[in-house]
Amino acid sequence: QVQLQESGGGLVQAGGSLRLSCAASGRTFSNYAMGWFRQAPGKEREFVAVIGRSGGIKSYADSVKGRFTISRDNAKNTVYLQMNNLKPEDTAVYYCTAGSYSKSPSTYDYWGQGTQVTVSS
Repeated sequence: QVQLQESGGGLVQAGGSLRLSCAASGRTFSNYAMGWFRQAPGKEREFVAVIGRSGGIKSYADSVKGRFTISRDNAKNTVYLQMNNLKPEDTAVYYCTAGSYSKSPSTYDYWGQGTQVTVSS
């Protein structure tokens, strides 16, 4: 089992920045690719970003490319999502996940509880 706990969400104005963190505990953190997904009210959960086990490969949704950066610190069992130039359409609950390197939520084994990000216009 892997337990995931997100933090860093909040309310920010458009154009602002937030940094999400996800602390993992349980099984070996470096065995898993780590992903971020988000879900807005009335919408399906969507892929945001994923990072490989060593941090050497990354992938982003087109909607966040150039604005968001995913990173990880395997010594601290933590994955981060730096979000810059936030837009109102980024408003959602953001979830941290652990599993296989993929853009599909079905390939992830473990999920955090989520953290709310709200971007005001």
